[in-house]
Amino acid sequence: MSFEIREKPDMVERALLVGLCLPGETKRERSALLAELVDLVSNLGIGIAESRLEYTREIQAKYICGVGKAEELCVRVHELDADCLIFDNLLSPSQQREWERLTGVTVIDREEVILDIFAKRARTKEAVMQVDLARMQYALPRMAGMWKHLDRQRGGSGGGKGGGAAARGEGEKQIEVDRRLAHDRIEAIRAELEVVRRQRSTQRKERSRQGIPTAAIVGYTNAGKSSLLNLMTGAGVLAKDILFATLETTSRKIELPDGQPLVLTDTVGFIRNLPHRLVEAFKATLEEAVLADFLVQVVDASDPEALRHYETTCEVLRSLGAENKPMFVVWNKVDLLPDEMREVTLQALAAKVDCPSVCMSVLREQGTEQMLASCVEMMSHRVSTERYRIPQSESRLIALMHRDGKVQSTEYEGNDVFVVATLPKEFAARLEVYKIL
Repeated sequence: MSFEIREKPDMVERALLVGLCLPGETKRERSALLAELVDLVSNLGIGIAESRLEYTREIQAKYICGVGKAEELCVRVHELDADCLIFDNLLSPSQQREWERLTGVTVIDREEVILDIFAKRARTKEAVMQVDLARMQYALPRMAGMWKHLDRQRGGSGGGKGGGAAARGEGEKQIEVDRRLAHDRIEAIRAELEVVRRQRSTQRKERSRQGIPTAAIVGYTNAGKSSLLNLMTGAGVLAKDILFATLETTSRKIELPDGQPLVLTDTVGFIRNLPHRLVEAFKATLEEAVLADFLVQVVDASDPEALRHYETTCEVLRSLGAENKPMFVVWNKVDLLPDEMREVTLQALAAKVDCPSVCMSVLREQGTEQMLASCVEMMSHRVSTERYRIPQSESRLIALMHRDGKVQSTEYEGNDVFVVATLPKEFAARLEVYKIL
């Protein structure tokens, strides 16, 4: 449809990337964001002519920065023969139009880059719908500049009683048509996503009825969430060293060392300045994190921005209302840390978070026992380990122990069976009369 976002990889070849350091921001923070933008744009297949960190003393309405700085960047665009200017900052629709008017090239911002990557990665019908919703919400206020070539064909604004539709130009009519189409499509997608949300709710109720706890794997994009799910469950989820490789949720059931079942769910990765409209669009998916029994946050320990990535994930979880969920951190990719710095780095990271943590190299399959032990600890309030004396005439109870829990040992003495078992507390309460005190 004509109101959708332009396909930049087919339109541009060379881009100038700009990060404007605004008042109150630090050079380190903005430099890290600009480096991240380089990765994001590279994932779109757009060539990067140059990336620049620029400073502005105050925010201006027209270009964010002052006119002088804007003209300098315009000159640099043409010196580099760039056909696209990409800002790490978020641009308002009017600012985007002003920059395109000034430079004569395509101008996009960080949000549009992320939206385009999501569009490339979406595979399932649900993910495609969620991305489409976010992209159309982004494009809707930007329609005013899409039909100015038709507005110039109006031939004046007179005629028509009261200046009605007959007095308007073709561009203005097309904007109205596209806006109506966009609003209709947005409402249709929202209705479809509500159906998905209800289906997920039904599935969760079924798991809850069966008494199966759930854990959601969350974290910054490319931290290794899908790889962790694959390692622990053999799920076979796409796990590549690219940003936002996974946009869909995948759930798999495992058995913990103490015999408890647990459903692990992979979720979409987070990123700094993640567009709010994407969080809203993916709520049907992100509900898995909100409603899980506990969270497993995966962090790339080898990334210099590891702590900031942890904080970003916590910020998104707060926006979802999941900030009080029990959680432990998996410091992944520890094998990439220099040997002489590994222990000190990991101790420093662990000291900065307010939840338990474990160290892993998912790629080298190291740390799985600690990961499982942490899951058991998270579920410790659900089970108890006791010694029971069961009459052999009640052998059906022993069968239920094997089915619903973990039998640690079994000894026979006369007509009785002595059993040490880890059981869900609800089940254990029914066996109170057989418990050996």
